[in-house]
Amino acid sequence: MTRTLLLTTVLLLTACASTSTPAAGPPPYTVTRDQTRGPQRYLDADVRAVFDAVAAGLTDDGGYLIAINCATGGTAGADNRLANGRKAVGAKGAAATGLGAGEVQFEPVAGRSCPA
Repeated sequence: MTRTLLLTTVLLLTACASTSTPAAGPPPYTVTRDQTRGPQRYLDADVRAVFDAVAAGLTDDGGYLIAINCATGGTAGADNRLANGRKAVGAKGAAATGLGAGEVQFEPVAGRSCPA
């Protein structure tokens, strides 16, 4: 079963030159519930592995906001957000995010899922 996730990484603060390269795509994730009730189908995915893989690739000194969205189910005005996260790399990252240098924060959005 393949689902598509969109990853949005926003750089809050960084050095003048960046040596990071964008990730090729989201890593595999696990569907933790696949249940059908009448005409509705419920799918839950563990997106923490996706977040961890993205955060591990962010190494330039700076503060990062990471948004994990479904590729479907959003509207023109709002994404179908599954989770939010932050990562602080170095002193600039700590100042930009309020986290300690090297810390990450992951927050799934309750009740959200990707449409089947």
